[in-house]
Amino acid sequence: MKYYIIAGEASGDLHASNLIKELKKLDSNAEFRCWGGDKMQAAGGTIVKHYRELAFMGFTEVLMNIRTIFTNIDFCKKDIVIWKPDAVIFVDYPGFNLRIAPFVKELGIKSIWYISPQVWAWKSSRVNKLKACVDKMIVILPFEKEFYKKWNYDVEYVGHPLLDIIDKSPSTTLRVTDKPVIALVPGSRKQEIAVMLPEMLNVVIKFPSYKFVIAGAPSVDESFYKQFTTARLPDVQGKNVSIVFGETYSLLEKASAAIVTSGTATLETALHGVPEVVCYKGSGLSYYIAKLLIKVKYISLVNLIMDKLVVHELIQDELNTANIEKELKDILENKVRISEMKKEYALLREKLGNIGASERAAKSIYEFSH
Repeated sequence: MKYYIIAGEASGDLHASNLIKELKKLDSNAEFRCWGGDKMQAAGGTIVKHYRELAFMGFTEVLMNIRTIFTNIDFCKKDIVIWKPDAVIFVDYPGFNLRIAPFVKELGIKSIWYISPQVWAWKSSRVNKLKACVDKMIVILPFEKEFYKKWNYDVEYVGHPLLDIIDKSPSTTLRVTDKPVIALVPGSRKQEIAVMLPEMLNVVIKFPSYKFVIAGAPSVDESFYKQFTTARLPDVQGKNVSIVFGETYSLLEKASAAIVTSGTATLETALHGVPEVVCYKGSGLSYYIAKLLIKVKYISLVNLIMDKLVVHELIQDELNTANIEKELKDILENKVRISEMKKEYALLREKLGNIGASERAAKSIYEFSH
């Protein structure tokens, strides 16, 4: 079997890499041609385009890069025609994949969408497009099956693959400091790091007894981070900040608390049991448009899955030094708040189902594709 897999960011690369590993167990001769990253390549995929070339965040940013995006779409279509896969697997990344899926349908190639786009948050009408051009939808969040049922779309829920990844990750060997650690997780795209990291670094001087450790994204050079740490911190405070790459889970094992950019990392942090503050800030225009379109009460996966405010969210104008300091101090010192948050984390894990999501997804895809 020949599988063409399209993922457009770090989390998609992670989940698609584990899907590739499980598919190879079922079919040792399977071939994988991919849009993704280093993890998919390490798992055995041939990378056509790296996600670092694809990551545009926000409405205005997309408009600024629209020519590049359309060039990539045309290239992807031609590449699929030339390679002639037996099946195409779309991994989240809806802005791009929703333009490729109808084309794949016209070619008569089987299409599977693994990890649903967030149609439950905005543009619910896109469900009709998904129904029309995607042969099989596999979802990983517990409320998504019920959501799609309202649209008469029968989807398959396999559980969340993060449970496998976290449970199988080795015990930490990371040695960063003798001080207690606060993790800074500013995201995986340069655009969001450039916005989020300076805000996070502003509170370093407020917590001199802690070591702040940045979880570096694998696709971003260390020099990119250092331009912010050098600009924001006096020499003495700079010694309280370091960067690690490929060690995010080890970092979270050691962390007393974390400041996290909204995304998959908020869920990873919660599943490690780390009290967190969730942050998000976009351009003024992007945020205004998002406010008009997005229909959910929360932005973090933790709160969305639990359908309540478990972790505090600092969004747009609320994301400032005073608020980050206040929230961080609370999740470091307020024992009642910490205890309540960790109880909610335990319930969150239960809601996400049993381990084995990647294996179940691979089996479903393998059986459907044959």
